Amino acid sequence: MSSSLFLKRLALLAGSIVMLLYVLAPVAWLLSSSLQREADITSIPPHWIPHPPTLSSFKAIVAASTGTTSDDGNAAFVPSTAQYLLPALRNSLEVAAAVVLLNLLVSVPAAYAMAKIRYIGRDLSVYFMLATRVIPDIALVVPFFLFVRKLGLLDSVGSLIITYLAITVPFSVFMLLSYFESLPDELDKAARVDGCSRIQVLLKVFLPLAVPSLVAVIMFTFLSSWNEFLFALMFTQTAASQTVPIIVASFTSDFTTSFSFINAAGVVAIVPPVIIAVVFERYIVSGLTAGAVKG
Repeated sequence: MSSSLFLKRLALLAGSIVMLLYVLAPVAWLLSSSLQREADITSIPPHWIPHPPTLSSFKAIVAASTGTTSDDGNAAFVPSTAQYLLPALRNSLEVAAAVVLLNLLVSVPAAYAMAKIRYIGRDLSVYFMLATRVIPDIALVVPFFLFVRKLGLLDSVGSLIITYLAITVPFSVFMLLSYFESLPDELDKAARVDGCSRIQVLLKVFLPLAVPSLVAVIMFTFLSSWNEFLFALMFTQTAASQTVPIIVASFTSDFTTSFSFINAAGVVAIVPPVIIAVVFERYIVSGLTAGAVKG
């Protein structure tokens, strides 16, 4: 191995390690601080490794949600809105699951139709659909608010489901459209010759081939719905409909802020996305690059 090649590989390794540390350091501190007491987190210098580790913050989350009292030393730092964290977790799961399901029901047939059915105005409809994602979300708050209020859905998870669908469907259609276009038209024609209807072609031919792209859409839709803050803040006012980002943000509005409790809540909030990422890990990379290369 030449010295120049060795130096290039060494530089690449060093750069990869630096980038890995840059990405993982906040996650490592989140996990570490969630297992520390408040006095340990605020100490100078801070402790990267808990000594000893404690589950007091997680116990406080359960205690606050069940209405019981905690005899732990961190009880004085528990925010007043802590009792709403687990209900908010349920709301986030309901919203994300509903948006994922409805998104697939809408975007999959739409993408297939745009990719395999030639009709007047097809290209214009694709450009118009993508143009909707150029508009920043802050500019859509007032129109969405008026629309949701007219439907009588303010302060309900239904308002978030409708809003998130409007946000995620255009990009989901674009992702699936690119993948369906990369599949040969002969598959569609052969299935039609064999007597399959359009729905049968989609369900029996294209969907089994589009699993990686579908997983990418599921991940994108779930994370977008799970992490969204602006619309959830505007359209929900009570704990009955508020989601995890809103409740966690409210923890900082108290006179006493518990960093250990906030970080423990952050760990709880990242568990569902991590589980989904682990379950679909084998499809994620191939799904994100699906349709990128044709021919």
